[in-house]
Amino acid sequence: MKVIIGAGNTNYEGWISTQENELDILKKEDFERKFSKEKPCAFLAEHVWEHMTIEDGIKAAKNCYDYLEDGGYIRVAVPDKNFRNEWYQDIVKVGGNGDPSHPAFTHKIVYDYKTLVSVFEQAGFEVELLEYCDENGVFHYKYWNEKDGRIGRSFRFDTRNSEKRLGMVSIIIDAKKVKRISKYS
Repeated sequence: MKVIIGAGNTNYEGWISTQENELDILKKEDFERKFSKEKPCAFLAEHVWEHMTIEDGIKAAKNCYDYLEDGGYIRVAVPDKNFRNEWYQDIVKVGGNGDPSHPAFTHKIVYDYKTLVSVFEQAGFEVELLEYCDENGVFHYKYWNEKDGRIGRSFRFDTRNSEKRLGMVSIIIDAKKVKRISKYS
């Protein structure tokens, strides 16, 4: 089973789309209700984690970790603090543009790649960076398979991007739940 967290209008074949009112990733009881019989092999969360504090982000990551099957993963995308574009930073900043109807109005953090990786490592995941800007604003890209979770606000799929100019990027990670083998097994 593959699950999109905070899907909005996003629907992909083979994925189950969920909204916050049916899967609040801060509530363990929501995970238990939805996944007690079958654990997902994958979660996908595009521009969800920036709507939580770091502490809540760690809690949500731990809930995902606990309810993923061994070997499963979560692909996460968030706005990138290191992307050097004034228009972009103005729309993704904490509180957005001040308009309560704008999605960024509820942003609580703008991540850099190190902070996002840390959140998921603290939850127990092994993290691989797929797209991000470093401290110097240099964009880094590692090929990733869209069948493992398509991210619309990405280098490849956002129409504001081209080979010559970036208009919309995200930090994109794959966080894997690696089966831990106990020496007492």
